Amino acid sequence: MRAHSIGTSRIPPVERSTQRLWEAAVACDEAVAVSAVREVLDAGREPEQVLLDVIAVVQGRVGEEWAADRINVAQEHAATAVDEPAAGTVAHPPASFTKPFRGRITVACVDGEWHALPARLLAEVLELRGWNVDHLGAQVPTHHLVAHLRRTGPEAVALSSSIATRMLGADAWASDARSAAEHMNRGPLGVTRPDRQAIDDLPHLDDQEYTFVTRNRTQLVGAVLTALEDVDPAVRNYGQAQRERTAEGFCHTTLVLGVALYTGDETLFTDFLLWTADILAARGVPARPLPPALAALGRQLEDLPRATAMLRTGTTHLTSAPVRNSR
Repeated sequence: MRAHSIGTSRIPPVERSTQRLWEAAVACDEAVAVSAVREVLDAGREPEQVLLDVIAVVQGRVGEEWAADRINVAQEHAATAVDEPAAGTVAHPPASFTKPFRGRITVACVDGEWHALPARLLAEVLELRGWNVDHLGAQVPTHHLVAHLRRTGPEAVALSSSIATRMLGADAWASDARSAAEHMNRGPLGVTRPDRQAIDDLPHLDDQEYTFVTRNRTQLVGAVLTALEDVDPAVRNYGQAQRERTAEGFCHTTLVLGVALYTGDETLFTDFLLWTADILAARGVPARPLPPALAALGRQLEDLPRATAMLRTGTTHLTSAPVRNSR
């Protein structure tokens, strides 16, 4: 029995171009990537749709393939390098140019953030929607960003970060470029008072749980490692490098718990735990220490009701949700 492939002419232009761009990214073929983007533009698709429903979709798949351990970091970087000029192809044609009429906005990655493409996509979308955009790219040191803002005086600053622990202090947030642009188009975010404190916007911080967790994370991680040695013999046999990596992982877990306490959004923590379990499973690393580690952390935080509730919810998610990307 012979299988017959579906002719590409029967596939909608966006789907066909997305597949071509994905194949080009995997093959590190910039010429084909640019051709795929031009094809979908020539078919009459709006530039914003191409940016967000083709290029962003492909880049998301690149991240998913890395998370599943089907491509390595070098391959992920190479694929991203192909997607960058594809985004430039959308932005450069004169037909897509929109004269700025909304004001000035600065788009940058936070200090320590090297994933530049999401910020680039947002910058392009904002320009298409009429903003005068200063796009500063990846890894912008805070003091340089502040100097730029003082010199240019934009109406708003949009900061891109792939890690939840770098999200603190924002007046608003969005999970993708389209929703961020729509949020900006609805009107100004308002002027921040010089004397404003976090407690003014996040009254739940009055319980000091966030402060306790973030200030004591080193001691908390040490206590968790000691507790794990008592319940898991394998941990007692860890070498120095394994112990350091384990401590680093639990330290980040504690930081994300702090962010969830700060924002009052426990899904930041539970989603991080599930993501961590998937990453470990894809690399053949058992995730069994996670629930006992959360239990040990809970015992250290037993006087903090919001933190312990989040830990219980996280444990429930870990033990009930199917693990993806397992080998």
